[in-house]
Amino acid sequence: MEAAAVPVQETIPAVSLFGVRIHAVNMDEAMQHILRFVREGIPRQVVTADSSMVVMAQKDEYLREVINQADLVTPDSIGILWACRRQGIVVPERVSGVDIVVRLVQASAQTGLRLYFLGAQPGVAEEAAQRLQMRYPGAQVVGCQHGYFSTEAEPDIVRRIREAQPDVLCVAMGIPKQEKWIDRHRHALKVPVSIGVGGTFDVLSGRVRRAPLWVQRIGMEWLWRVGHNPRKISKVMLLPRFAWMVLTNQHAIEVVHNGR
Repeated sequence: MEAAAVPVQETIPAVSLFGVRIHAVNMDEAMQHILRFVREGIPRQVVTADSSMVVMAQKDEYLREVINQADLVTPDSIGILWACRRQGIVVPERVSGVDIVVRLVQASAQTGLRLYFLGAQPGVAEEAAQRLQMRYPGAQVVGCQHGYFSTEAEPDIVRRIREAQPDVLCVAMGIPKQEKWIDRHRHALKVPVSIGVGGTFDVLSGRVRRAPLWVQRIGMEWLWRVGHNPRKISKVMLLPRFAWMVLTNQHAIEVVHNGR
């Protein structure tokens, strides 16, 4: 189709962090792109990239390829903003998976946008959907499926998602599993937008409390998360490595195109 002739990612301002492309967008711009993808109807992948993902992608070539081929990669960590700022590169703000899902639910209540929640432990996606639909009456969450399924069950899950005909599929399986799962299945799913959202359902279900705004603003949400969920320590241990990469390899951060 003509709409896919020019890769979408080449029209959005972007930076490269250690070979990982991240788009320099704010929340409003990210939502505009996502809703445009929905209107176009071509299966697209959206990645919410944090500092740990950038570190993982240094050794995981498949993950790096998925990120760099994604149609939109949002800056989902204060660390990414800090790394770019050190080089005088402006990345407007953090655009997180949690905030994107909330904005999508708001849009759904207003326009009938159809959402599907995939991932997290059994019951969590349903709880998140129920709480969000109470908060935003009229929001359309047309299906939920937990993330604890076998490889053999994947064809049936893909079929059920496709039959539900969502406009946006939110996948909460953690990095890098969710990004690779979307990449493998997005064309069979035939969903206009598939996006990896990490621990979003845990937060929106109320099972995990999100850090207060003041903690988020000072860039210490990672410490808050570890304090409330010690199992995240392995992911958090990647952050010092990211900081070391930034401090010792500054020339590996650059603007790759300005979107013009």
